[in-house]
Amino acid sequence: MGRTTDPGRGLGGPVARKEARKLRARRHRGRGTWFGLGMYGLVGWSIVIPTLGGVALGLWIDGRWPSRFSWTLMLLAAGLLLGCWNAWYWVSLEQEAIRDEMRETEEGERP
Repeated sequence: MGRTTDPGRGLGGPVARKEARKLRARRHRGRGTWFGLGMYGLVGWSIVIPTLGGVALGLWIDGRWPSRFSWTLMLLAAGLLLGCWNAWYWVSLEQEAIRDEMRETEEGERP
């Protein structure tokens, strides 16, 4: 008797899913080779900058106040740890964004 309108049935469902897929592809079109290289650069610099900052501060402290402990080595290690944590943070953010995108894609393709 009465006809129900289900968005997953008929022509509207597949068209809507294809449209959503195309919009996601346009939004993330730049995520190719250059995006990957940029992420490598971001990870590299997020480690290098704190490490070099720790070395520079350690050299300055060792030059001003000599002691039997090497501030350069201690701050190098601290900068390296801080840089690795920073890189891990950025990579985990990007990984979470990829997971969210995959969930949206899976939900959008279900009938």
